[in-house]
Amino acid sequence: MRSYFTPILLAPLALAACGDPAPTYVDQAWVRLSPNKDMPSSGYFIAHGGDADTALRGVLTDYALKVEMHESMSEGGKMTMKPIESVPIPAKSKVAFAPGGKHLMLWGVNDTAIGRGKMTLTFLLANGDRLLVDAIIEKPGAAAPASAPSPDDHKAH
Repeated sequence: MRSYFTPILLAPLALAACGDPAPTYVDQAWVRLSPNKDMPSSGYFIAHGGDADTALRGVLTDYALKVEMHESMSEGGKMTMKPIESVPIPAKSKVAFAPGGKHLMLWGVNDTAIGRGKMTLTFLLANGDRLLVDAIIEKPGAAAPASAPSPDDHKAH
């Protein structure tokens, strides 16, 4: 006897295999406040690539006057820093913004955010996505959060 219900029973399994692609996301975000309010604070996080390549084009927040992406590098035996416009986030990889490497510079962090101990950052991706992520605020001299990215987290896993 032939069953006419088999295709109907298998349809949910076929649809489950066509799920949405894995998105790019950001976690472990934190900001280390500068001990001098006239100097910029630093921000760190890990960007996790989804199923498709994209790039980080910028970061915004309502809790600082200005945010820029920067990279520290050794030039002529001296550590220097330069602004970066875009950072590739390859599919299924991790890109760390960590002390000693890529990082955010945040000028004029708002006292309200400092009092709350966190601030919302908006990550602008080349694919048009905007990711809202809360970053923990660490006071000057405080240890990095236990979940803080390390410079080795930039490697694909």
